Amino acid sequence: MIQRLSLASRLALLFAACTAVVSLFAGVLFNRASEAHFIELDQQQLDSKLVALRSTLQGVESLDSFAQREAQLRAELNRQPDLTLRITAAGQRWLDDAPNVSLPEAPGLHTLQNAGTDYRVYNAPLRPGQPASPQLTLMLDITHHQHFLQRMQHLIWLTVGLSALATALLGAWAARSGLRPLRRMGEVAASVSAHSLTQRLPQQQMPAELADLAQAFNAMLGRLDDAFQRLSAFSADIAHELRTPLSNLLTQTQVILTQPRPLEDYREALHSNLEELQWMAQLVNDMLYLAKADHGLLVPKREPLVLADEVETLLEFFALLAEDAQVSLVREGGAQTAGDRGMLRRALSNLLDNALRFTPAGGQVRVRMVEGARGVTLTVENSGEGIPAHVLPRLFDRFYRADPARHEGSSEHAGLGLAITQSIVRAHGGRIFCESAAGWTRFVIELPRGN
Repeated sequence: MIQRLSLASRLALLFAACTAVVSLFAGVLFNRASEAHFIELDQQQLDSKLVALRSTLQGVESLDSFAQREAQLRAELNRQPDLTLRITAAGQRWLDDAPNVSLPEAPGLHTLQNAGTDYRVYNAPLRPGQPASPQLTLMLDITHHQHFLQRMQHLIWLTVGLSALATALLGAWAARSGLRPLRRMGEVAASVSAHSLTQRLPQQQMPAELADLAQAFNAMLGRLDDAFQRLSAFSADIAHELRTPLSNLLTQTQVILTQPRPLEDYREALHSNLEELQWMAQLVNDMLYLAKADHGLLVPKREPLVLADEVETLLEFFALLAEDAQVSLVREGGAQTAGDRGMLRRALSNLLDNALRFTPAGGQVRVRMVEGARGVTLTVENSGEGIPAHVLPRLFDRFYRADPARHEGSSEHAGLGLAITQSIVRAHGGRIFCESAAGWTRFVIELPRGN
């Protein structure tokens, strides 16, 4: 199997490729600019020489008159050894110092190569504007120019190669140094286990691009740690909750079987076991309900509800319990929303049940409903002893009891009511929180508009 390139290697190759492309592009531009510069210099040199030649041959009309000026012309040409001249008129060559090579006839500047020598060829009439004028062909040896351009091209390729190699090496080093925080993150991730969820990445030492990732990674570890702690506590709590009823079932069954007993004793033992089994079944059902909520399977129906009617129905149901406890029930306000009637009734029932259990005789339980611009706010509050501030954040934890001693050995309340209520409210897109101050404890449910 072909091994995949590391991120550092990919970055190094990318840096090298970018440097090579930029260097090559710059080299080609410089080469073109140099070539254009030499052409311009040659053009200027040939133009100046053409002016001198025209001045020397001024008045020459025939081969005889040219012969009289030939010595002066050659003296002018000898001043520049790398320049040769060919003069043709009416199909005759008056002067031909150029190499024996086919020359372009078109006027203007041309480039020609012959026998390893490069020339700049310039065709122009001796007397501009006259069709029968003799034609001058100047050939300038530019071999040294071409050699310079060739050496420059070789230097460009060498520079491109060396720049790409140097950039690859430096890029590999820079990428490896820059990716050190990622390797650190990988080491921390590899060391994470159920017994080492407390490790965190140093966010202050991370570069700006990885700071958010490190923060998200630390937050993930925090959630994992919290979930693991909750799972461990849940396992211990559920074992503790089931231990008492199972122990009761075993003890009662063993006692009833130690000796023959009247039918009424068996009936009473079975009735007692049935109560314990019903409570265990309810506990299992509640846990399944919470498990569905954790996995997003708790999907409420959406039907229009008049909360005042729903609350009034629940208050009538709890009226006898409130009368026995000498607690008054009060409903204030009204609101409308859309949600699951059964789920919302269960949530409100849990809150009312808790409020009645912790309201002293002569106290009051109030249910208030307010419909605002952002949604519906429903508050269930009761008078009585407040809840300590350090307890409030844990009220919605599973199996949590604010006063465990009060319920030790009781199978009536397992500490899941508020957890189920929170799951129902969240399934409706809302939130629930608790406040306790000035002798009143309030559970506030906020449901967004549109539910």
